[in-house]
Amino acid sequence: MNRPARVAVLISGQGTNLQAIMDANTIGDIDVEFAVVISNKEDAYGLIRAEQQGIPALALTAEAGESRASYDQRLHQALSEYQPDIIVLAGFMRILSDEFVERYLGRMVNIHPSLLPKYPGLNTHQKAIDNGDEEHGASVHFVTPQLDSGPVILQAKVPVFADDDVTSLSERVHVQEHSIYPLVVKWLSQQRVQLKDGQAWLDDQPLPPSGYAAD
Repeated sequence: MNRPARVAVLISGQGTNLQAIMDANTIGDIDVEFAVVISNKEDAYGLIRAEQQGIPALALTAEAGESRASYDQRLHQALSEYQPDIIVLAGFMRILSDEFVERYLGRMVNIHPSLLPKYPGLNTHQKAIDNGDEEHGASVHFVTPQLDSGPVILQAKVPVFADDDVTSLSERVHVQEHSIYPLVVKWLSQQRVQLKDGQAWLDDQPLPPSGYAAD
């Protein structure tokens, strides 16, 4: 690719991971072009973050009684207008249909607040606390049809302290999310990381189930 990769970011709320990726791009840690930011919530603050950076920002809300397949078709049509190379899910609080996921397989990633495969779904911080875990964290993974089950590219771990509550633990995890997500976007934009045969590969080497680990 002789041009910066075009990135579409899907959000539902504050857009802090979006901000981390935009900041990394601004200071030159990564080199991408933001094609569009789309939210399924009209009041998502992440849309304002995008507009402040001059990035096209679009609220695409579900219509009353609309099926998942119908919404996802409209989402696909919206994305098609901006021709993204990479789809980044950054707190996008919708489950995507299998058909939609298959369209973008290998080009779409998500960040999940747990050390996958532990705790797919919601309330991950509370689950880690309730189960007495000594460590918790976040995982960046390829999106596949099975929820939160795509191959992990990179994880970051944080300790869980005895006096932690959901707020304190989530804040610690967020710090790590804002570090690892821009790095994975960089790898994707450089075509260093790929999805092959149901596994994440980095620099033509298969990654272990927990993703890349530094020596």
